Amino acid sequence: MKTILVPGGAGYIGSHTVLDLIKKGFNPIIVDDFSNSSRKVISILEELSGKEITFYELDVKNKEGLRRIFNENKIDAVINFAGFKAVGESVEKPLMYYENNLFGMITLLEVMKEFDVKNIVFSSSATVYGIPEKMPLVEGDPMGATNPYGRTKLMIENILVDLAASDDTWNIIALRYFNPLGAHESGKIGEDPNGIPNNLAPYITQVAVGKLEKLHIFGNDYDTPDGTCIRDFVHVNDLAAGHSAAINYLFSGNIGFEAINLGSEKGYSVLEILKNFEKAVGKTIPYVIDGRRAGDIAVSYADASKAKKLLNWETKYTIEDMCRDSWNWQKKNPNGFED
Repeated sequence: MKTILVPGGAGYIGSHTVLDLIKKGFNPIIVDDFSNSSRKVISILEELSGKEITFYELDVKNKEGLRRIFNENKIDAVINFAGFKAVGESVEKPLMYYENNLFGMITLLEVMKEFDVKNIVFSSSATVYGIPEKMPLVEGDPMGATNPYGRTKLMIENILVDLAASDDTWNIIALRYFNPLGAHESGKIGEDPNGIPNNLAPYITQVAVGKLEKLHIFGNDYDTPDGTCIRDFVHVNDLAAGHSAAINYLFSGNIGFEAINLGSEKGYSVLEILKNFEKAVGKTIPYVIDGRRAGDIAVSYADASKAKKLLNWETKYTIEDMCRDSWNWQKKNPNGFED
C-alpha cells in the first residue's frame, strides 16, 4: 500500500481527496495546521472511511517537523494542498501570501529531496491563465495572473518546471482545476470558509440558510448571454478522483513535469448557478448586483482532454448534483464545522 502525504488534507478539497485515496487503496497521512480548516474533520473522515487516519498538526514551513514526519513514515508521494487561497485577501495582504505559499512549497520540496521522495501532485489553479485570449483553456496557453494568490500558483509551477528540468528523477503533476462545487454525499464534510465566503457556492448557501442577508453578484454587464460571469464548475468528488488518478499516473514511469486541467468543459453563468441552487433549496434566494470585481474575466472554462488521455479522468457529476450536495452540507451544518 502506497503512503501519500497530504499537506492541507483537512481542507475542503484535501479532505474529499483523502477519502478518495482511501477508497482507491492508498494510505493518506494528513499534515495540517488547521489555520483554515477544522480539527473535527479528522474524526469525520475516520467515521466516513472506517479507518484510523494518521495526522500531524504542523505548518509545512516547519522543516524540522517535516523531517520528523518523513523519518517516522515511508512516504511514496505527496499531494500538496497547503496554502492560503482567498483572492481578495491576497490583494490586501500580498506579503502574507508570498511568504506562506512559496516558502511552504519550497520547504516541502527541500525535505522531499533530502528523503529521496520525488513524486508530487501540486494543487494549482486555472488562475494561472490570467486574462485568456480564447476558450476553452488548454494547458499550453499563455500564462499570467491577475492577483497575488494566482501569482503564487504560477510561481510555484515555474519552480516545479525548473526542478524537473534540473533532475529527471522527479515526477511532478500540477493539477489546474477550475471552480470546485458540491460536498460529500453524506453532508458531513463540505466547504466551510472563514468569514465572508470568497467562492460563489458557499455564499449562496449561507444566504439560503439565513446566515447572510443576500448574494452579491459582481457585474451584470459582461459580454455573456445574461451579463454575468461564466465559469467551469466541477464537483469536489470529481476533483478528488482526479488527484487519485494523478497519483497513479506519477507511479507509471518518468514523466518529468505535467500540467493538467481538471474541468467539466462546460460554462455556467452566475445567474444559472443561482437558479440551480434555488431549485435545490426550494425557494428564491435574494441577490443584488454590484460593480465588477477587479481581476474577474468574463468567461473561463477548460479543455480537459489531456486529463482524459493521461489520467483516464472525466467528470461524472452534473450541476444539479453539485448544487444539491452543497445545499445538503449547508442545511445540515448551518454554521459549518462549528455545529
